[in-house]
Order: sequence, then C-alpha cells, then structure tokens
Amino acid sequence: MTRTTVSHADGHIYEFTPGLEAAYTAADGESLTVETVDSLDGAIQENAARLETIPDEVNAATGPVAVAGATPGDVLRVDIEDVRVNEQRGRVVTVPRFGLLQDDPDIEHPSTYITPVDGDTIEFEGVSVPIRPVIGTIGVAPAADSYTTLTSHDHGGNLDTTDMTAGTTAYFPVFQEGAMLAMGDSKAAMADGEMCGTGVEIGTDIDVTVEVVSEPAVSLERPMVETETAWKTVASAETMEVAAKLANRDAIALLEDEYGWDATKAYMFSSLVGGLEISQVVDPLVTVRNAIPKPYLDDPFGVA
Repeated sequence: MTRTTVSHADGHIYEFTPGLEAAYTAADGESLTVETVDSLDGAIQENAARLETIPDEVNAATGPVAVAGATPGDVLRVDIEDVRVNEQRGRVVTVPRFGLLQDDPDIEHPSTYITPVDGDTIEFEGVSVPIRPVIGTIGVAPAADSYTTLTSHDHGGNLDTTDMTAGTTAYFPVFQEGAMLAMGDSKAAMADGEMCGTGVEIGTDIDVTVEVVSEPAVSLERPMVETETAWKTVASAETMEVAAKLANRDAIALLEDEYGWDATKAYMFSSLVGGLEISQVVDPLVTVRNAIPKPYLDDPFGVA
C-alpha cells in the first residue's frame, strides 16, 4: 500500500484551535504515515537531565491533516493500523506540581529515567516491559475554544488513552471544515491512569487510514474508540465524576439508538454490561471511557 508520510518537519502544533491550517490535505479514505517526536521535543536524553516545569510548548502533534469532504456534523474515522517506535530510547519523568502524587514527600520531583529500547521491550531498572505504543495526543480542530496539546476535551487532544494503539479505530466529531487531525505525544508503554504524569515518552511512526462518515446515524459530541471487543465513549472534564457521567451519557445515547429504548432503560442496561475505565488522571482535565461490549452494540456509524 502506498502511503504519504506527514512528518513533524512538515507541520506540528502545540494548540488545537478552530482556525488551524493544514500541513497536508488527505483524500477521503487515504492511508498515511504520521511521524512524531517525543512529547518533550528531544530535550531529555540522559538520566541527569531534569524537567523543572512543564514547558509552554509540549506534546507536539504532527499535522494538522485536513481530510477532504469532512464538514461540521460529520464523524472522522481514523483506523490506527500500526504504531512503531522510531528511536532507541524513551524517557519517564516526574515534574514538580504535576502528576497524581505531586505533593507526596516520598517521591522525587523532578526525576528522570531513560529506558533503552531492546527489540520489542524497554528496560526499566533491569525489568523488561513489552513495548505497546500508545498515541497520547490525538484530536481535531475544536468547535470554538482553543486547547493546548496538554489538554483533553470534546475534540480529543491529550486523551492519554491506552486504547489509542495499533488495531483500534478512533472516531472524532468534525467541528471544522477538513476536521484537521493531528497526533503525537506517543508512549512506548503506558498504564491506564498515567499516574506519574508520563509513560515512556518516545517518537513514533503511525500508520492510519482516514475516512469521513457523512450524515452519521448517531451524532457524536466527543471521541469514541473501537477495539476488537468493545465500543468505548471517551470524555474529559475537571473531575473524574463529571467525566464518568459524560462518558456514561454518551454510552446511553448509543444504547437508546441501538434498541429504541428510553434513557432510563438504556441507563439500567449500561449498568449491567458497560464498564468505566480511567484513561488519565494527571492532565488539566481528566479522561474516562465507558466500554460497551460488541455483542450488545452494532457499529453505530454503519461502516462495514
């Protein structure tokens, strides 16, 4: 398959704004390779390097890529076919005033650990951890307000969601002409929650295919992700409680459409088969997803 490569050098952003200008325009259904750099722009290359504060510009997102034919009200489908690390080291850092346990006196802030890449694993203090690259920041141009690439919201952004990986499909509401997709901030490995504030930050090459879903049967207000086994609504808010409510309400809307139920019946059913999952708890807004197993929900967008 022939793919156009869109690199960090072609264009990258540190803020998702309504008026983004495209670094590349893709045809509907086109396959691309998106090259990214690590979230710290190569600033940390050894254990002695420390990050005293989060930079003003962080999580460079390669792009934006405009997708021809995408208009507000559509849904942008992004098939994530492969995510490959493109450097031989990653980095895990703690930063003052950042992370789940930022005020814990037993934890050193700042601190750095460089993780060499060894085949399909990274090494952490003599322990091998399998490489499973995750796209930390991925999103589209927002409807009205602007959001840095450190922040998640309805447009996507810094979702830090482990399901944004090879073999899954991401869906985003289209708010602006062309959608304006951008991505970066990849991790060689990351756990749900991203507790210390980072995963193994690393550059990647990401193979995707982009497709416009016009006049979707179900309107989309926030991102969704499709895994092999489930559909997952994704929501971000100032608190985990609010994010969980948003993700659950989005899941309820899908169940209402699937079964023709009212909101109460769909709410009850979501409590039987759905599951809340934490994406991240360390960014300016926290992110939660609500999974619905595929036996209980057909493709909401009717894509074969």
